[in-house]
Amino acid sequence: QVDARAMARLLGYVDLTDSAFAVAVLSIAFNPLFWNVVARWEHKTRALSRALGSPHAACYCLGTVILLLNCVRSHCFTEAMKSQPKLAGLDCHWAYFLGLAILAVGTLFVVSSFLALGFIGTFLGDYFGILMEAKVTSFPFSVLDNPMYWGSTAVYLGWALM
Repeated sequence: QVDARAMARLLGYVDLTDSAFAVAVLSIAFNPLFWNVVARWEHKTRALSRALGSPHAACYCLGTVILLLNCVRSHCFTEAMKSQPKLAGLDCHWAYFLGLAILAVGTLFVVSSFLALGFIGTFLGDYFGILMEAKVTSFPFSVLDNPMYWGSTAVYLGWALM
């Protein structure tokens, strides 16, 4: 049995009517939807590669758009966190430092993933027909299957705790 009272208590700390919260939720959901739709469309049609003259140019273009959307998402997340109620129990030094530690681990996974894959490997180069010579198995892929996703999640969790 699920205790609905615990979920109700947690939802009491979220202002669902806050417009900043709604915008953050939409931006968080939109980003992966956007880049997956565009990448799959490119894979099927090669339209971006043709329009920009090469798969590399198209991949760099999409990667730049993804980075810009991530900046917007991070800004929306920050604004939502500022306007949401705070848990009194988390307003202390240990929660701040725990959040900082989680953020640091997440950043380590995100940055090391990017360095292992490179720009094109990170930003969906395989959908543009740009394949790596071999599967990346070095750190952080030797520790986690999806270190970029887990790292990003840890960054946002740490940020929320801070």
